[in-house]
Amino acid sequence: MEITLCTKADFDQILTDIVDFWDSDRTLYLHHSIFLNEFGNSAFVYKDSERVIGYLFGFLSQTTPTGYVHLIGVRQSYRRRGIGRLLYEHFTGFAKAKGCTELKALASPDNRVSIVFHRSIGMELTGEPNDEGVPIVKNYNGPGKDVVVFHKKI
Repeated sequence: MEITLCTKADFDQILTDIVDFWDSDRTLYLHHSIFLNEFGNSAFVYKDSERVIGYLFGFLSQTTPTGYVHLIGVRQSYRRRGIGRLLYEHFTGFAKAKGCTELKALASPDNRVSIVFHRSIGMELTGEPNDEGVPIVKNYNGPGKDVVVFHKKI
């Protein structure tokens, strides 16, 4: 198994198998081809032969020295094996080599799995605690659209 750049075939496989990566198709609309066609040098897959096991779609900010992780997914049967951590480490190396000094990612306040995972890899949450005690940034994605903002110095 190895981490490589995402190909069109990999991207199509991810879309076809989206429920296996996310337990539903709720994030399908976030999987835009721009991450392959325009940010393909920062779209990585972890593969076993021709099968995508996990992936990370990221990009580098044009305004700050920040590597931004847009999506990270691992197939249900491969979770809790460190694949997400490996993908983040790979992206961190890529971002550092391009001059980035920080990583950033977002999640919805109710995405407990993402919050636990990002904390486990040393990312901190920005913002004020909501009613459930989860730090959020209010209105980050527009009026009434609060999000969890993760960041980490690299």
